[in-house]
This record gives sequence, structure tokens and C-alpha cells, in this order.
Amino acid sequence: MILIADSGSTKTDWTLLNTPYPTATKVIATFHTQGITPIHQTPDVIRYILGQELMGQLSTFPRAALIKSGVLDTPLLSNLNVFFYGSGCTPAHVPMMKRMLGEVFSSEKVEVHSDLMAAARALCQHESGIACILGTGANSCLYDGQDIVQNTPALGYILGDEGSGSVLGRLFMNAIFKNPAFVEVRDDYLKRERLTQADIIQRVYREPMANRFLATTSLYIIQHLDNPLLHNLVVQNFRQFFCQNIKPYQRTDLPVHFVGSMAHNYPQQLAEAAEAEGFHVGNILQSPMEGLIAYHGQ
Repeated sequence: MILIADSGSTKTDWTLLNTPYPTATKVIATFHTQGITPIHQTPDVIRYILGQELMGQLSTFPRAALIKSGVLDTPLLSNLNVFFYGSGCTPAHVPMMKRMLGEVFSSEKVEVHSDLMAAARALCQHESGIACILGTGANSCLYDGQDIVQNTPALGYILGDEGSGSVLGRLFMNAIFKNPAFVEVRDDYLKRERLTQADIIQRVYREPMANRFLATTSLYIIQHLDNPLLHNLVVQNFRQFFCQNIKPYQRTDLPVHFVGSMAHNYPQQLAEAAEAEGFHVGNILQSPMEGLIAYHGQ
């Protein structure tokens, strides 16, 4: 049996798989807990999430459902291979995360990987390709079918993160206040969101999570893509992503795959930007879990 975790800062999705035969992979159950990010959370907080939230759900999972799913009559937690993928799982934090998972599961195999490895495996499976995350933030890597062999540093939404929702928001805010062509867009956006320029300055410079606030502008932009100004702003954001993050790999022969809300919500603009920069878009997934199930169920 296999337990897969896909963890972000807000929530962790857990999927329990039964793979007794090569052609009989089954999703037995899905669970959800708080997000687990070892770069930001203390070991005590992570232990609480694993011990109380996750184990609380696993320990009460109906045994009849396990038998119906084809799982033999063995203790649920005695035969698990655990694969944890998460944001904040840097090389320095992987040993701590493995140790805490090992405290919870007496498993033969516990692996901990970054969210970028989750994207690479989910999108490329065992083939070479370029795997990208485009959500509130952005990241990318060159993947050889087994390992990440090159990574352009993302650098965060202030220094980098081109293509992300937060950078789209930054471009949007800059345009509505500085470009006269965006006057009507500015007035409509501020009215709809009940914001002023002073409110926006407050949210960006004086309150936490400015990147998340900037990314919320995507909710407005996606409803107004018939406006050429906004369409072009999205394409500009994606073109910057290809120029700054994908061109350094020098692999125009490989497909560029994407996971995340920005890629999922703007596929037409993403394809337009890719073509303009000499690349072609491959797979697009809203979340990596579907691809990870396929990867680990083989």
C-alpha cells in the first residue's frame, strides 16, 4: 500500500493507494490536513498535524471499506510506503521530515521530496521534460525522467516568480495606476473590489502575505480576458517566465509541462506565450496528485 502526500502552505492532500497487482491500482481513500511546511513550522506543530489530524482520520477509516477495496486483512499502517511532497522541503529540512514521518509510520519506505519533484514526476512520469509550477508562486526544472538535473532559481515574487499569480498582480497594479490606457480597468476594479490606492499600498507594504493579495487580482482578470489589455498582460507575464526561467535550459526540443492554477486557468495565453518564445506546451494539471497516483501506481 502507498500513502502519497501533496503539501502546500495551506493544506495537505493525502491519498491512500492499494497496488497489489500491476493493473489494479485503486484509490482507497483521500484525507486532508493542514499544510505542512518544515521550513516555517516547528517539529512540534508538524507532529501534532501528523499525530492528531492525519492519524485521527486513518485510525477511524472503516475496515469494511478496506476489505471491499481488496486490501488483505492486515493492520492498515503496517505495510505502507509513504511518499511526502511539500513546499519548504529543502535538502536541509528533508531529514527532519523523514524522521517525523518515521515516528508515525512503521513503514519499510519513507521518502520526502520537494513540491518541484512532485511536479516533475506528476507531469513527466519517467520521460525527460521541463516541469513548471505556476500558481501564486512559480518554479521550474529540467527533469531527465528520474532526477531534477537543473533548476532556474525562482527567487520569490519580489526578485523573480515571473509567470506567477503574484507577479501578474504586480504587473496589473502597476498598469492600472501608471498606464493611461488602463483608466477604465482601474476604475472598474477599484469599484468592484471596494479598494482605494491607499488600501492597496497598505495591503502590499504593511500587511503580511502581500504575494497572496496580489495573486487575487487574477480572479478579476480571468473574468475580463475579452479586454485586449488584460489578455496581453497575462501573455506578457508568461513570456517573461519563458525568457527568464525556461530559456536557460537551452532545450527547445522538450515539451514544457505545467501544474498550478495559473497554467490551468490561462491555457490559451500560456500557449501563445510559449509559441512566441519558441517553446511548446505539454501537459497541464491543476494539481499534481492525479499524476503522482499514476507515477506511483505503475
